[in-house]
Amino acid sequence: MTKTMSYYPGCSSQATGVHLDTSLRAVMVKLGITFREIEDWNCCGASVGHICAGETPVLALSGRNLANARAAGPEDVVTPCAACYLNTHHTNEEIRDHAEVKAEVNEALAEAGKSYDGSLLVRHACEVLVNDIGLDAVKAQVTNPLAGLKVAGWVGCQTVRPFAATERGGNWTSYDDPSFLDDFTTACGAEAVPFAGKTKCCGGSVAVMSPEKSLGLMKDILDEAKAAGAEVISTPCPLCQTNLEMYQPEINKVFGTDFNIPVVFYSQLMAVAFGMGTDAALHQHLIAPAPLAARVK
Repeated sequence: MTKTMSYYPGCSSQATGVHLDTSLRAVMVKLGITFREIEDWNCCGASVGHICAGETPVLALSGRNLANARAAGPEDVVTPCAACYLNTHHTNEEIRDHAEVKAEVNEALAEAGKSYDGSLLVRHACEVLVNDIGLDAVKAQVTNPLAGLKVAGWVGCQTVRPFAATERGGNWTSYDDPSFLDDFTTACGAEAVPFAGKTKCCGGSVAVMSPEKSLGLMKDILDEAKAAGAEVISTPCPLCQTNLEMYQPEINKVFGTDFNIPVVFYSQLMAVAFGMGTDAALHQHLIAPAPLAARVK
């Protein structure tokens, strides 16, 4: 049985997070989910939108995406990006729950001949995997178990906060000790190593603007992953993946370390475990994920 869901890929899907987008689309097809990409979608404003523009413009950005999604149909909106999810889910709930916000956003949308009524549900891709698909269905697609691969599941700080343990957020995992990444890892036949730093922050967009303020945060995450014996780090967040991969050479320079740990997306683990090659998008990395690539068949 195939289920159609409205898909908001987000800006990172066009560049630094293309490997998340590619692998997730491929995996979801195998799991019975058809993504209908939102037509003419725009940036949600991410983290810096609130700083540069303020609340109303950011609400209007996500409101426009939601208006386009609703015009195409009543299906739930799914996004794989933590920042996209935070902004889009937040906007949806604000419009749904507060008449004054709905009026304000629709006043802006009216300039483009659009409107939105707050009738959709915005969901994170990982929540869909947990609540709609389930681990048994993931395991059923595994034809190439990742036996022996040691994976540190790094959730990051945004994916589960603040909506994961709310009713409208799906009540799908906990804030402080989420287990879903470890569950995805073991479903793929790999080993989820104990990793206490699973919800630690990498600095987010601060790392992009002022990396020197975030290198220590990232070093702590890498230290814990290395101590746990992880061959790769798995994450759901495109900015987390970019930061932790891109800044390892600078961390090594500043702290005298020798990190060279591949940082992959959970969907890439699934893609390889499902028997995929090109669709796993392993060629998109700055640090080649050799331990995972070696298992491609």
